[in-house]
Amino acid sequence: MTQRVDRSGQDGTAPPAPVLLEARRVSKVYAAQGKQPRGVRPPLVLDEVDLQIASGDFVALLGPSGSGKSTLLRILAGLLRPTSGQVLFRGVAQHGPNPHLAIVFQSFALFPWLTVLQNVELGLQAQELTRTQRLRRALAAIDTIGLDGFEDAYPKELSGGMRQRVGFARALVVEPELLFMDEPFSALDVLTAANLRKELLSLWRQQKMPTRAIVLVTHNIDEAVSMADRILVLGADPGHIRVELESLPSQQRDPRVEAYTRLVDLIYRIMTSPQTDIETLLAQAHPRPPKGPLTPPKPARPYQTLPHVAISDVTGLIELVYTSGDREDLYQLGRDLQLEVDELLPLVDAADLLNLADPQEGDLVLTEIGKRFAEADVLEEKQIFRQQALARIGMLRHIVADLEQDEGHTVSEDGYLAQLQEHFSEDEARAQLETVIDWGRYAELFSYVEERGIFRLEAPETQEEA
Repeated sequence: MTQRVDRSGQDGTAPPAPVLLEARRVSKVYAAQGKQPRGVRPPLVLDEVDLQIASGDFVALLGPSGSGKSTLLRILAGLLRPTSGQVLFRGVAQHGPNPHLAIVFQSFALFPWLTVLQNVELGLQAQELTRTQRLRRALAAIDTIGLDGFEDAYPKELSGGMRQRVGFARALVVEPELLFMDEPFSALDVLTAANLRKELLSLWRQQKMPTRAIVLVTHNIDEAVSMADRILVLGADPGHIRVELESLPSQQRDPRVEAYTRLVDLIYRIMTSPQTDIETLLAQAHPRPPKGPLTPPKPARPYQTLPHVAISDVTGLIELVYTSGDREDLYQLGRDLQLEVDELLPLVDAADLLNLADPQEGDLVLTEIGKRFAEADVLEEKQIFRQQALARIGMLRHIVADLEQDEGHTVSEDGYLAQLQEHFSEDEARAQLETVIDWGRYAELFSYVEERGIFRLEAPETQEEA
């Protein structure tokens, strides 16, 4: 298999590594169905992203839900067309899938009726190779990724980790210059994922992989810090690169090392403080300097976005922080709850949105209302939630006001869904409405008849008393 070139610039004497892939002002707009209302800007997934991937780079893309990590990866790979901007490979504008690139996805996507060898060979079908050449390349990839001896096994005979190895072998067999990985370890158990990450890093550092650069999309901060040399933290609504951080020297990429903990904590602060100036966060943390220029903050989405979380989970989070003395480190919270950052952040967002807790310098701090909420019995807890939801959630106020004004105290969901679709994709608009329904039901602000798609105010006098 072709060996990749040495990663230049590591000793400070080599010339800059050549840029393999570049995104220039790449934006992506949700595909709106039907005619867009006049004066309403189409919802953005990505907003003018600039990015360079050079030979020797191992880059991690981190960001909360809605930051467009996977969308950006697919645009860079040529699987999606940007709405504006362009992607270049070695300086040449790309149109369509990049043949010099391979992707490993979260799902193994193996053909169950094919053996390991046959699944790996599939990656070579588009290349003009003889049967013998395909066999040799496939066997070499299988051996490199640690699957030697399983050539004739079928996917059903393999563990999850072994099936993902087949996915890696199938990607590497085409000898790609660029290897993209979209959350490749998230479907694996903790120990299997840790072992596969370690082996992949070993292959990369020992130059046993036929690739010149790697891009990893992940929601796992520890994974990004332990594997990547450059970490791009994306902001959401719309997606944009908020800051680029240089990772640690390989000998410091250990959770027991103080520098490692500081960098992980910094990234938590950045991701849980979307409205705070990046330079302020960097100055507070005294981190390693950012490797690239800081991106100016993008304006927030001109519409309130609700995190898709169950109120029972928010309640559990508040109670956990309360038992920790009203303040807890977010990194420690994630570990205690065994939640990835993409799972923890929506809970933090909900607590912040309801003014039950406030993210501060990498910690989650209960507000006075949050303390009352944690101390309350079931009835008082629901009353506090009802008050906070009405005070702080615009869509809930809108629905309740419409219900109170309607003579029959009944309104259809259609108007609210149409309003949401002006700001979100069709799927996300529906998800936003479902969250509104769940929260409103929990607060006993209204009932909802799913078969008819209507809201009903069964006891309007209750709302007046509230």
